[in-house]
Amino acid sequence: MAGGFVLALGGGGGRGLAHLGVLEALEEHDLRPSAIIGTSIGALFGTLYALTPDIERVRTRVKNFLQSESFSHMGLPYKAEAFTSDHTWLGKLTAAARESVLYTRAATHTAIADKDALRENVAILCERKGFADLQIPVFVTAVHFPTGEVEIFSKGDLIRAVSASMAIPGVFEPVEIDGELFVDGGLACDLPAKEAKMVAKSGQIVVAIDVGARPRPHYQPKTVIAMLDWTNQIKSLYLRQYMGKYADVLIQAVPGFRQWSDFSHPDKEIERGHQAALEHIPTIMDLLSV
Repeated sequence: MAGGFVLALGGGGGRGLAHLGVLEALEEHDLRPSAIIGTSIGALFGTLYALTPDIERVRTRVKNFLQSESFSHMGLPYKAEAFTSDHTWLGKLTAAARESVLYTRAATHTAIADKDALRENVAILCERKGFADLQIPVFVTAVHFPTGEVEIFSKGDLIRAVSASMAIPGVFEPVEIDGELFVDGGLACDLPAKEAKMVAKSGQIVVAIDVGARPRPHYQPKTVIAMLDWTNQIKSLYLRQYMGKYADVLIQAVPGFRQWSDFSHPDKEIERGHQAALEHIPTIMDLLSV
């Protein structure tokens, strides 16, 4: 392996489970990244793998966590209709109640999820370890609040850095690091391929994984909130297309049109990433053999 490669893992919430499938495919071919840079869920999964470079152990840890009370109590927002197949009056009433609670919090708070739950769950998943415990170097992106500047963390408090990278504005409170506030890195570098080039050493290539959302081709938003969500998807799509040009290899593990907060089909999303990565393995190996 010539100079090795930096693995850039993008943001995407539940769609980011595909990252685990990519890591599985790389591991099957004895391809271990020289460094990992991650945004949001990519920062979390990249860190988990860097702490324990064994994809089966990481996959088991993640799936166990998704079935835990700690995860269910995070209070991730979701559109009730996506989870409501019960069209009886009771089902509709329950869905409406969920919506009303969500909108009330949105109108009276700066975040709708438990302000402490994010950092505590990151700490649980990462076993409260730090940058010094990593077996593979990790770089974590986050956005300074309120200036909007991108920060790359590679030392200090690992748990806070990953939490900050995942702190979606409006869902989670900004995370304080050394007296400054930071939020979700996906705001400015949803696909951190450019940042990967910045941290890559001479001779190293960048392999970037895009798990971002794409708008449904025949869906037209009918509400203000739906329109805002569509707007963000379009902005993210074009930002990722721009960032993807910095990658030597771009793997687009497109996991359909799931909401970012939907973690309900981990095996399916992991397999999507695995299959997408397998298509690019020959190219990666060719580039590394140069």
